[in-house]
Parts: sequence; structure tokens; C-alpha cells
Amino acid sequence: MRRILLIGPGGAGKSTLARRLAERLDLPLIHLDALYWRPGWVETPKDAWRATLSGLLQGEAWVMDGNYGGTLDLRLAACDTAILLDLPPWQCLWRVLRRRWRHHGRARPDMPPGCPERLDAAFLLWIATWRLRRGGDVRRRLARAAQAGVDTRVLRSQAAVEAFLAALPARR
Repeated sequence: MRRILLIGPGGAGKSTLARRLAERLDLPLIHLDALYWRPGWVETPKDAWRATLSGLLQGEAWVMDGNYGGTLDLRLAACDTAILLDLPPWQCLWRVLRRRWRHHGRARPDMPPGCPERLDAAFLLWIATWRLRRGGDVRRRLARAAQAGVDTRVLRSQAAVEAFLAALPARR
């Protein structure tokens, strides 16, 4: 496990698990949201984003979290381990509401400056319907990655996340 990709809906715990894995395995941590968003929630242009991501994927080791479906195939081709956090939508929604309350008016630690935590109906709907809209496609892509030799995992609960972490070797 040297190139670990974490994907899943908002509020699933991608950034938290990424931090824990990076610390446990002593690997560089890459939060894609922190690189994609510019101050004021301005998106990085598509060509610039692909170039940035291509450079990041050249690293020999990393833990990377984020969605960005348009570049998922690039990331799956570069990782050796892909983890889908597929927690129940209600739990993801609860976590996002809690996160919004904790970081009200300021950027989260895994976000760039100038991007204060925000919450709107479209984002909540995106989380609530992620499994229906994106889940099947992501699982198919993971299955193809597994056939290509990527170690793929689907963690469906916080207990599964904790069991996965407990089974990892101690920090080097």
C-alpha cells in the first residue's frame, strides 16, 4: 500500500480516513479539494486540473482523497489500493451537517483558504442520491481496477473503517 485512493460521497469520511492512513503508513497526504478549489469556491479550469493531477499521480507514494469523476480513471490507473467509503446516506448527511456546524464561516483544514464551509440544498441532494447516481458506475470502475491488479475495498460502515485500520501494520 503505497498509492492509496479514497473515494465516496461527501460526509463519508474520506479526508479523515486519508489523514489517519497517511499518519499510520507515513505517506504523503493529498486532499484533492484543497488543490481543485481556489479562493471564493472558484473551480480550477479542466485542462489545468488534469495537468495538476497528472503531476501528483507521478509521486511514488501518496494517500489521495476526493471525487472528481472526470479523472477517476486516471487515479485508478495510478493507485495500488482504492477504497470506496460507501456509508449510508443518512450518516453522510449527518456528518456534513455536523461538519458545517464545526467549521461555520471558515475553511476546513483540508480545504484551501478562502473557501469557508458552506451548505446548500444541491449539495445535500448530491449526498443523498450519490449511491443511486454514482454508486453503480464507481463500483464498475473499481471492478475493472481490481481486474488490473488494484487492491479494492468497499467499506460500508464506521466499524468496517476501524477494522480496516486495525488490521494495518504499525507505523514504520
